Amino acid sequence: MSDPRLSGLMAGGAVDLSPLVNKSTARPQRTPGQPGGLSAGASGENGRTLPVPSLVMDVTDETFAQVAQLSTHVPVIVELYAVSAQPTAQLGPVLSKLIRELDGRMLLARVDIESNPGLLQAFQAQSVPMVVALLAGKPVPLFQGTVSEPEIVQVFNQVIEIAAQSGVQGRVEAQEEDTGEEPGTAETSAPLPPHHQEAFDAIERGDYAAAIEEYRKAIASNPRDTDAIAGLAQVSLLNRLAGKTLEQIRARAAAEPQSIEAQLDVADLDVSGGHVEDAFQRLLTLFSELDQEGKDQVRERLLELFDVVGTNDPLVITARRNLTNLLY
Repeated sequence: MSDPRLSGLMAGGAVDLSPLVNKSTARPQRTPGQPGGLSAGASGENGRTLPVPSLVMDVTDETFAQVAQLSTHVPVIVELYAVSAQPTAQLGPVLSKLIRELDGRMLLARVDIESNPGLLQAFQAQSVPMVVALLAGKPVPLFQGTVSEPEIVQVFNQVIEIAAQSGVQGRVEAQEEDTGEEPGTAETSAPLPPHHQEAFDAIERGDYAAAIEEYRKAIASNPRDTDAIAGLAQVSLLNRLAGKTLEQIRARAAAEPQSIEAQLDVADLDVSGGHVEDAFQRLLTLFSELDQEGKDQVRERLLELFDVVGTNDPLVITARRNLTNLLY
């Protein structure tokens, strides 16, 4: 396939989403039917299935960061639309249908740009509908305007292939999914463990401190709860960045190059914006220049960020090896 609208898939997007930064029990998966020619792919390396409220979600300026975190696990397709734009009514149902056919290999995040000026500015949308993929936090423009279903299938297949090359090969499972079937006929999923559900609900309402507490309780009751460990790392990152702006963080880091706290903030910002390698390199360089107390502080943050990105991610594996070399 040769389509100029797909050029962004190889080059990566130029959109910087970092200014917007302001659970689960695995279960056996059925073999997807791959309707419409969509690729289902293999299971993610970590073998985990993350629960989500739905495979198709409406997101806002305030909730976008939470959805973006999921793009380290599965590709997130972002549909920017306007209620007043007629093409939206034609494209939206097609995207929703194809996403559901992928059986948890992708998520669809729908953004009403008329109600979310932050996302409108961040994605630099000149016209709608506009469709963008998020891969490990990095935005990749796909197409604008109405596109036929076979073309969208081809686009999604390419996204899945490129995501696999980047190690984004997980799966999500909808807790409450509208499949268009009559009530009672849709397959239901197992409920989340109590602390996980409380944490998820807290994140939904923006109460990161409460979510942190619930994940800590889950870990206290089961120190091997890897999903709670990952969830704690992710929500802790969001909590640290809450109320801070891109300009403030980078200005302070430039003005205070020896400040550990300032450099840790930049690393958090880079991970939230998908610049994972930059974050790890910054902290590894800083680590080598510090006394033992400072090294311990940076090492602790690196280990948290490893959990945020995913312990099987190639960048995490490399960074962990480099950290070990610095320790010994």
